[in-house]
Amino acid sequence: MPNRKMDIPIEGMTCAACSNRIEKVLNKMPGVEANVNLALERASVTITNEQISSRDITKKIEDLGYGVKAEQLDLDIYGMTCSACSVRIEKVLNKMEGIQSATVNLAAEMAAVELEQGVVSASDVIGKIQALGYDAKVKTTKSDKDDIKSKEYKKQKKKFILSAFFSLPLLYTMLGHLPDKLAFPVPAILMNSWLQFLLAAPVQFYFGGQFYKGAYKSLKNKSANMDVLVALGTSAAFFYSILEGIRSWIHPGYEPHLYFETSAVLITLILLGKLFETRAKGKTTEALSQLVSLQAKNASVLSGEKEQQIPVEEVKAGDIIVVRPGEKIPVDGELIFGETAIDESMITGESIPVEKRPGQQVIGATINKHGMIRVRATKVGKDTALAGIIKIVEAAQGSKAPIQRIADKISGIFVPIVVGIAIITFLIWFLIADPGNVAKALESAITVLVIACPCALGLATPTSIMVGSGKGAETGILFKGGEYLEMAHKVNAVILDKTGTITVGKPSVTDIDLDGEEALSYLVSVENASEHPLADAVVRYGQERGVEMKQVTDFQAISGHGVKAVIDGHHVLIGTRKLMSANLVLYQEIVIKTEELESQGKTVMFIAVDGRLSGIVAVADTVKNHAKEAVTRLKEEGIEVLMLTGDNERTAKAIAHQVGIDQVFAEVLPENKAEKVKELKAAGKVVAMVGDGINDAPALALSDVGIAIGTGTDVAIEAADVTILGGDLQLIPKAFRLSHAVMRNIHQNFFWALAYNAAGIPIAAAGLLAPWVAGAAMAFSSVSVVTNSLRLKRVKL
Repeated sequence: MPNRKMDIPIEGMTCAACSNRIEKVLNKMPGVEANVNLALERASVTITNEQISSRDITKKIEDLGYGVKAEQLDLDIYGMTCSACSVRIEKVLNKMEGIQSATVNLAAEMAAVELEQGVVSASDVIGKIQALGYDAKVKTTKSDKDDIKSKEYKKQKKKFILSAFFSLPLLYTMLGHLPDKLAFPVPAILMNSWLQFLLAAPVQFYFGGQFYKGAYKSLKNKSANMDVLVALGTSAAFFYSILEGIRSWIHPGYEPHLYFETSAVLITLILLGKLFETRAKGKTTEALSQLVSLQAKNASVLSGEKEQQIPVEEVKAGDIIVVRPGEKIPVDGELIFGETAIDESMITGESIPVEKRPGQQVIGATINKHGMIRVRATKVGKDTALAGIIKIVEAAQGSKAPIQRIADKISGIFVPIVVGIAIITFLIWFLIADPGNVAKALESAITVLVIACPCALGLATPTSIMVGSGKGAETGILFKGGEYLEMAHKVNAVILDKTGTITVGKPSVTDIDLDGEEALSYLVSVENASEHPLADAVVRYGQERGVEMKQVTDFQAISGHGVKAVIDGHHVLIGTRKLMSANLVLYQEIVIKTEELESQGKTVMFIAVDGRLSGIVAVADTVKNHAKEAVTRLKEEGIEVLMLTGDNERTAKAIAHQVGIDQVFAEVLPENKAEKVKELKAAGKVVAMVGDGINDAPALALSDVGIAIGTGTDVAIEAADVTILGGDLQLIPKAFRLSHAVMRNIHQNFFWALAYNAAGIPIAAAGLLAPWVAGAAMAFSSVSVVTNSLRLKRVKL
């Protein structure tokens, strides 16, 4: 065996002592020569000992407390026909050295593989899949895959048409076998065994050749799939008919029992079913195609003073892009010139265009509605918001829900059981039910083989997950995987963070009562000099109303009380009642109104000019539109709703009262938010945590289903299992409804797939079903499952 070389990236080394330790330990292994580079964080290893595997090396590194970097490899897989195929590939890949996990999705025709870099390569994985009799390529772009699928569909369509051309005359001969009153006259030439052989042979071996290839590869790898059942059933009918034909040739006058039409029509019907299935499966990824189509194709980039049209893929961070009214913004960036309104509905779901000024961020794929603007590119290619959304949807569609494991286990043992039932059926008919009647025994056995194909079972879950996650993406709900789409339907308690989730997260002026425009001008001018978050709300309020800014002198911030300054010789005080009392300003006449505002969770500031009260202004973090409706809908679904916040109890309860939340956890420190989630889980609740900030990340990660608000921080979004785009809380109950709809759809698919097999096998074994009818039923069972999954597109949330 030749020497094996490995180049392993290592995580966790901090100094030369780390690299020396790893190198020393590896070199002590017999037949191993290692060199560890701290700067490159890599180990170059040569193995001469056949007894030492790649996994032994990586395990030794991990045992020392370091990590071997994993790489995500996404593959498109071609040639799978049923869940037995996907289960087989998945099983073999998970046994490969250097692969941490592998998931194969039949409906999406793809595999997601976590592999250890330097231990196993993409070509090794592809080679293993090809050895199993399938083909694989590193995931191509959506359009490339669509082209391949389109060509495959056209090829299958041509194959079906030609197969039907040869099979129709044979199908017509079946009409001659009907009871006398219903029988059709069939030309004698069509009943000739040699003509029937010539018509059936191309269908059996050319158009049906794919089933023989699939069966051979499956059996070669010690497994059995749908192809095995089809090949066994049709071959039995075909070769028995040849024997009968030879017998009639040897013994003139013998009337042969021919089943050429059975094998040919079966193959043709299965090809038709596969054709419909391919077409229907294409529709399950329409949502993803629509997301991809949102991307701009080109960008107008400034080069000096000239504009240059370039493909969006060539845009680099820092490029200045010109966007005219009606055009799509090509990439994420910062507005540096011009003011406009931008339609962000395709990303956030918000139908009202958002006003944008220089310095604000814009999102790629959104539409510039008004003036010409210039944007500095900040995130390009796979780093844009849209690319991130597409990646999440692809991952969700390619992932497996836990419920799929049940179908995989059933499919894995189903085919051998069916073959056994078919053999028993043949023996019972031949030896007991109709002794010596080979034709009847064979027909019943073939029917059992054909009707029992578990194709529909394998498609039951992945098609629903694909359509469901696509529907979610269209609505503004991003599930990161099938497991979260499944878990969401079990949630019975939702914790909502307050700031940025229930509320806008940006304080604004809610009430104002001042003595004229002059007082407002003083208020806004002084607050413009302050850095306090509440001051921003007042300044924004003034800017929106075109308030005149005055020159401020002697500005002073008084910690915990407010600010004071001088404008045009007038002394201005803004702050709490304590500040007013300390400066002998009388404010008692307005105390009742102040307390009323404070009871609503608002922060009240007093303003005094030259020692006389000029009025009050109330600032609050306002509740989001539709927050109350969202909470009401959650309660209607039987879900317990709680609020969690670091704010004081009075403010928290005021906000909770506005939206209809009864249980409030106030003054909770960021590090204690996760503890509250633990407490609820310990009480037997299935908990969903909804948050938007960095301090929510631990609680989001610990909850059964973490839901991040898309307007929040990247850390929160990364820690969550579901992302709500745009911050509309009504999407939260919609996410749970979608989960319920998907799980209901999966259970329907399982029921029909299993009920069909459970009912069909006994009927077929009893000889009450013709093989071609079984073939038609089997072919269309898969189509019915995919079609049922497509109904999710129309579900109302």
